[in-house]
Amino acid sequence: MTAALRILAIDDEPPIRKLLRMGLTSQGYEFRDAGTGKAALQVLAEDRIDLALLDLGLPDMPGHELLRLIRESWPNLPVIVLSSRGDEAGKVEALDLGADDYVTKPFGMNELLARMRTALRHQLAQQGERPIFRVDELSVDLVRRVVRIGDRDVKLSPKEYDVLRLLVHHAGKVLTHAHLLREIWGTVADTQYLRVYVRQLRQKIEPDPERPHYILTETGIGYRLRAPD
Repeated sequence: MTAALRILAIDDEPPIRKLLRMGLTSQGYEFRDAGTGKAALQVLAEDRIDLALLDLGLPDMPGHELLRLIRESWPNLPVIVLSSRGDEAGKVEALDLGADDYVTKPFGMNELLARMRTALRHQLAQQGERPIFRVDELSVDLVRRVVRIGDRDVKLSPKEYDVLRLLVHHAGKVLTHAHLLREIWGTVADTQYLRVYVRQLRQKIEPDPERPHYILTETGIGYRLRAPD
């Protein structure tokens, strides 16, 4: 029998923790919660946690500082940030610190569950490091560097392939503009430079580049490659 996945909710609002407990336990997850950063670190040190849900507004320490500490001690733990609707800068900072995704409050339980499944799949895929990535008609052979849409080969420039490869390695995860620029060009250059390459990629792999199916825009933050179902 497979052990239930154990979720830690880090949030100082008891009604949110109660909502999460009800929603997650009804789906077969084991649930742990913490109202402060200090309590969260204690749970992580003492228990096996498979995924953390982190609210950035904690009473005893900045949420971003707690995320940094989590990444230092538990680098492979999937972390989904729960953020307020207008906190775009906070989302970007959290993603740059290594958060796997974010969900904006107020959120629907179905959306949160879907984001959790994607983050957990991404962790497993990284551990297995699959050589061929497939989602719908798109396939990327990471060994042979071959990109196809259906049975059609797609020719990409080296930089276009670098952008796509990085998105593939983090499929389902939001990558910020700064992260993409730093990883591919080694510097945080003009975001417009990145947009040019994403636009060119969409022209080559999207059924309708004006309504992207594969490379999704997270407005003001970055891009997310659609993950396999």
